[in-house]
Amino acid sequence: MRLSLAVHAIATFFALIWSTIAFGQAADLVLTNGKIVTVNDQFATVQALAIKSERIVGVGRDADIDKFRGPATRLMDLQGRTVIPGLIDNHAHYMRAAEYWHREVRLDGVTSHKRAIELIQEKVRESKPGEWVVVLGGWSEEQFTDEPRGFTFKELDEIAPENPVALQLFYFRVYANTAALKGMGIDANAPEPANIKVERDPQGKLTGALNGGAAIGLLRSKLGEVARDKAVQNARALMTDLNKMGITAFQDQGGTGVNANHIKAFQLVHDSGQMTVRSFYNYYEEPRSAADVEDLLGRMPGIKPFQGDDWFDLTGYGETLYFPLHDALLAKVANPSAEALQLWQRLGLGLAKNGIHLNVHAQLRGSIEGFLTAMEAINKEKPIRGLRWTFSHLDQAQPQDLERMKRLDVYAQIHSRPTIQGGLMFKVHGDLTYDMPPLRMIQDSGIPWGLGSDATAVTPSNPFYTLWWAVTGKMIGGKQVLKQTISREEALIAHTRSNAPFLFQEGNLGSLAPGKYADLLVLDRDYLTVAEDEIKDIKPILTMVGGKVVYDAARK
Repeated sequence: MRLSLAVHAIATFFALIWSTIAFGQAADLVLTNGKIVTVNDQFATVQALAIKSERIVGVGRDADIDKFRGPATRLMDLQGRTVIPGLIDNHAHYMRAAEYWHREVRLDGVTSHKRAIELIQEKVRESKPGEWVVVLGGWSEEQFTDEPRGFTFKELDEIAPENPVALQLFYFRVYANTAALKGMGIDANAPEPANIKVERDPQGKLTGALNGGAAIGLLRSKLGEVARDKAVQNARALMTDLNKMGITAFQDQGGTGVNANHIKAFQLVHDSGQMTVRSFYNYYEEPRSAADVEDLLGRMPGIKPFQGDDWFDLTGYGETLYFPLHDALLAKVANPSAEALQLWQRLGLGLAKNGIHLNVHAQLRGSIEGFLTAMEAINKEKPIRGLRWTFSHLDQAQPQDLERMKRLDVYAQIHSRPTIQGGLMFKVHGDLTYDMPPLRMIQDSGIPWGLGSDATAVTPSNPFYTLWWAVTGKMIGGKQVLKQTISREEALIAHTRSNAPFLFQEGNLGSLAPGKYADLLVLDRDYLTVAEDEIKDIKPILTMVGGKVVYDAARK
């Protein structure tokens, strides 16, 4: 792995050399008359930018970029519009989500219960009788400002009498209509499935609500196998939707249920040259016992990161190490046992010895403290500096944790789950929620960190919701849920330049500079000057990845 890091450094050097060679050659495309926010170290804003092939060859004033024009150079007059680097989601589960993208209704950012019903009904009308229509997370009851509630049996039956309709609420509930309950084998007169609480009204009749994490697994198991061609088509469709939102790269963290077929769909899109989002991923497993740990340790040398390219690559291992210690944000506390932490440490040491990057989920005090102690022990036996080991979430991090992370050279990924979970977090954690996660403290600490979503089940995907939340501290619907906010400049850096190192792509991505890939967004309004509450409403009117337009609002 350390050799791989050196290779990445060499690649960065040659990208700069390439830019120097390209200097003086005519650009393929020149963007002029804009407000181009480079997000470089100086956070400079320029008027113009020149692109040759996939990379940027020049940035500066309009007059500075004139030298890159040639007879065949195309010109794009930005007419004063703002341009920013493509947004990088450092933590998501898009590869798993793509499987049923053709069946999904997304309620991301929808603040009206009535509108949510309309969107589900529209999808039902597009579907054939008997086809599943699902909402696989990414919403909360608290985001609806008209009626902050779930969905009744009756209203789902009315809009979908011939289609099974089910809505996943995080990882603890499913709302279903009659056809969906039948499809899942739920019957009023039958015993409840294991680990699922079937909700009934006072008269004993089913309400359509199924409680318990097992309900989500049961639902997914009934959606059917997706043919390979359709899976590839879904992966491409998901990328298109991400491009519309402004996402040009992401790091996928696997998740429960992820399998090789999910990754294969993206690989096939890559192999056919049709990628529009740079897709990096971590190797994911869920060892749950000492025997599982031993088995994984024996196979660990076979995990080989960095065998791909700048479009599609394995970057490391994550986001869970020993699954019984995978804590829950809506739990009051985490109390990892000494035995479980020893198994966690054994796996971590195996990764360190094999030189593999780790991304590990840790939200609550017990997990953060326990994992840091294990990392310190691992580091004494096999130093981890340079592997970019990373904590994901850190909702209850404290200053002493960040100091320990600094000494270990451990990074942080922070995510916008409070955009929909904020209301529920108050019910569990009270006013501690206002500091979950402690964004301001993390920003001021000096540790390497970046912003992401954790989409799609527990958070919306839209990166402008994440930026808005980081700046305003509000959840969808307007409730204040965070007091430790940061500036819009800090947030943009965290969602672009600061995220590139998680992908091992800092020489290629994250800012608009000569030698880097031309991954950029032209926005419908100025991110730096709009009212803070309008940040969530910003939309790209054009998205470019590697110098190629992958989304153009004018061509919809």
